[in-house]
Amino acid sequence: MRTVTVEKQPLRTGVLMPPRDLALAWSLIALIAALAWVLTVGQARDMGIEPGTMGMALPLFLLLWLAMMAAMMLPSVAPVAVTWARGIARQSSGAERALRTTEFLGGYLLVWTAFGLLAYGGLALTGDLVDRDPEAGKWIGAAAFALAGLYQLGPLKYVCLRHCRSPMAQLMRYAGYRPPLRDLRVGLHHGGYCLGCCWALMVVLVPLGVMNVAAIAGIAVVIFLEKLWRHGALLARVSGVAFLVLAVLAPFQSWLLPGLTPSGMM
Repeated sequence: MRTVTVEKQPLRTGVLMPPRDLALAWSLIALIAALAWVLTVGQARDMGIEPGTMGMALPLFLLLWLAMMAAMMLPSVAPVAVTWARGIARQSSGAERALRTTEFLGGYLLVWTAFGLLAYGGLALTGDLVDRDPEAGKWIGAAAFALAGLYQLGPLKYVCLRHCRSPMAQLMRYAGYRPPLRDLRVGLHHGGYCLGCCWALMVVLVPLGVMNVAAIAGIAVVIFLEKLWRHGALLARVSGVAFLVLAVLAPFQSWLLPGLTPSGMM
């Protein structure tokens, strides 16, 4: 029995942060997300909605993609980040704790930046196809909605969603990670599960428009509710069915495809 107690002791994460530090952690995450929303909305107004990469070079695209991911994902990852900060409260000073939280968030966003490279390639390809044949946008949009719908209803989605909805077991495992870069590794690992949970929702931005603020906000709400609402798993299934319906309608309803319709045709 003593051996079991000794093994479990380092995994305790019930140490409470002082109220001031807890408020600081939440405020920092809220500030980053708010600034990311301001940047995303401002850039979207300037660029509008068009197929492909809209002429953006890769560095600019990744910068805007990172801002968009921070705006969309940080509200839903905030509870995990704050819980992890609680777990290191005994070992870190206030400044170090803030730095380690930033390292965690940096690892998390690095995963989504890597996915942004794939997104850029996909957008460039679809943009070229639509430029050659505007009618191709109908079928690209249908395929994107169908892919998102099928994944939302598939088993891998729920493996990743369970992790994001109940991360405590993983956080206890992360407590065994050793420096250096422990918190970066935690962010990368959790970010990988989050990517597995949400990448299909990002795919629908291809037909809806990567810089479509309404679509971005709607998907951000779905992500937030999937992870934090008690009926989040049910919402994932409902959204999956909705995407399959949109896949059927897309070839016949061009208004569903603003992100695949050349500006002249709009």
